[in-house]
Amino acid sequence: MTLSTPVRGPHKLALGLFALVWFSISWFGSFEFNPNNSTRLFAAVSLVEQGDATIDEYHELTIDKAEFGKHWYLDKAPGMSLMAMPAVWIADTLTGTTARPFAKRLQDRGLAEYMRLRLRLAVAMTVAVLTAFATVLLLDLATGITGSPQAGFVTALAYALATPVWGWSTTLFGHAPVSALLLIATWAIWRGTSGEQELGRWRYPIMAGAVLGWALVVEFPVVIPAFPICVWTVWRTRNLSWATRARLFGLAAAAGLVALTPLLIYNQIAFGTPFKVGYQGVVGFDGMNQGFFGLTYPKIAVLAEIVFGTERGLIWVAPVLILAPFGIARLIRAPETRDLGWLATAIVIAVLLYNSAYVYWDGGHATGPRHSVPMIGFLALGIAPLWQSWRATGRGWIAGLVGSGIVINLAIAATEIAAPHGYRFPLVDPILKKFVAGDIRDIPGEYWGWSPMVGLIPWLVITLPLLWWLIRQAGVEPAPDLRAAELEDIRQSLA
Repeated sequence: MTLSTPVRGPHKLALGLFALVWFSISWFGSFEFNPNNSTRLFAAVSLVEQGDATIDEYHELTIDKAEFGKHWYLDKAPGMSLMAMPAVWIADTLTGTTARPFAKRLQDRGLAEYMRLRLRLAVAMTVAVLTAFATVLLLDLATGITGSPQAGFVTALAYALATPVWGWSTTLFGHAPVSALLLIATWAIWRGTSGEQELGRWRYPIMAGAVLGWALVVEFPVVIPAFPICVWTVWRTRNLSWATRARLFGLAAAAGLVALTPLLIYNQIAFGTPFKVGYQGVVGFDGMNQGFFGLTYPKIAVLAEIVFGTERGLIWVAPVLILAPFGIARLIRAPETRDLGWLATAIVIAVLLYNSAYVYWDGGHATGPRHSVPMIGFLALGIAPLWQSWRATGRGWIAGLVGSGIVINLAIAATEIAAPHGYRFPLVDPILKKFVAGDIRDIPGEYWGWSPMVGLIPWLVITLPLLWWLIRQAGVEPAPDLRAAELEDIRQSLA
């Protein structure tokens, strides 16, 4: 275990990066009647406005639902609905409006506006905050393991804005929040076991336990990537006394149980027992009856589609992640980062195997492999050692891939994170095609009466100077052009 405290990510850089990511997520929005959005929001509305968890009056508006007896319910883990409740209450209070007077039809304009406001507010208050916070902690983690704020900044920026994490963070889907929560837990464990002065601090085990517990309330499959984190924690603390380990693990377990309490309360309200879940009543998806709630066995062909396929392949929507495995291998080769490298490897493999074993592996309407989003932060960690070790040409490749990824994911976040079936290469058609045509969702277009494409201008006016300032703060500059030596470094890294 490392006993010297790693260098921290600069505070100014962290604050600016948080603002950039939060603003970029909140400026754009997803479709309020996407079934995964709407079913979670319907449950939140029912809990706030009616005091129960049924979605009876809304069930014909979504295909994602569960049936128990004569009532309809959310068919997901309830975490996102519970997180959306404050936004529903605030919007109801400020507007003096509830869902009651609106016709329960998808064509009803009033209901659409009601849903859109609450969805946007819920995202800004929850998912955008979680993703931005996880980005800042990834900055600190990547800076700590490389000693370079440059490497930390490039890694964090790539994670948040050069991958589909950006687009999925504009929704109430659980993938981006789970990705953020796993990163937060990993940072807390790493920071809490790095340096003698950190070991006695109670905040790190409480933080790790609480976020892992809450991740389970958001998405039940999180147990798959969370398991390697738990094993890694045992390894990181192997040299501590049993008394110290018992105290740390006890704090983490207690925090996790507290975080799980809302799940038990919701189940009691919804089903009359703490130990029933919505997935048990899913209707309309017969594949959920295969294996264990739709999980069978990993399939090589599906795995290839998840990574390389033109319809859902990760490399098309996050090109910088092509380099990530080589960076993770470098982490594994270095003794001081070996455990983090193996952790990242284990989580990536676990998530890919889970995704390829799931009967609905493609996620229905989705841009990229949405069920694999929780592993993206751990893949992105591999960028840090590459940036630190490569010189000008190699860093230019990384910067180019990050830049192209930001443009790609701007188009995705602004137009359609849930690309429908029937398109051979949805990144081009419909996403880039819609983006060029100005068919986007942003705040000025939805609330100020502007042309949606014109609504990009305020975002650019704010984010481009902020991004330039961040680049200057991080000191991201090309290294001396020693071309022969740097090409040899890159060759060795990829070997």
